[in-house]
Amino acid sequence: MNEKFYTLPPEKQQRIINAGFRVFSQNSYRKSPMQEIADEAGISKSLLFHYFRNKKELYLFLWNKAADITCEHLAKNRCYDSTDLFEMMERGMYAKIQMMCRYPDMAAFAMKAFYEKEPAVFEEIQKSYRMHFNQKAADALAGLDPDDFIPGLDLAMMYRQIYLMSVGYLWEIAQRGESLDAETLEKDFGAMLAFWKNVYLRKPS
Repeated sequence: MNEKFYTLPPEKQQRIINAGFRVFSQNSYRKSPMQEIADEAGISKSLLFHYFRNKKELYLFLWNKAADITCEHLAKNRCYDSTDLFEMMERGMYAKIQMMCRYPDMAAFAMKAFYEKEPAVFEEIQKSYRMHFNQKAADALAGLDPDDFIPGLDLAMMYRQIYLMSVGYLWEIAQRGESLDAETLEKDFGAMLAFWKNVYLRKPS
């Protein structure tokens, strides 16, 4: 990536990033035109190629940018400061709401990228995903007390199951072509949290 991208004013960087998130979230990698991204960002196509040598470089930059933004907001909301898994997840929900306000198409892009089968980007996306997932799982599980949960529960398996159900929820929304607003996310995720607490937490004796 051309380092000149980072010399741009932050608002112009965000405009280009959001344009990439929107266009790539609505099309496959192969059918996402760089011209449309440039038009959405309010710059020329040649200038976009000045910042990013090709579509692959832009796509992978956006994928890694989405991961960086997510980590930044999780840290800002102190998601891993608690030893209560469901408190972590609630803080994570508010982090996602903040991200939705600033990067409205980022979640849809990340979902689309995760399922993208284009050979040019598939391996790098999957490798990056595994690294980030494993780190998030390790951070989330590090301080949990097994005694807070039903006896014999595999905490790592529980975390993976909850994570995949959360991803499935977002994918279902995306497949229906609906936009996810903060109010809906808070309501639906709150209901899922209540369900998971009832299923996994040890009942008071």
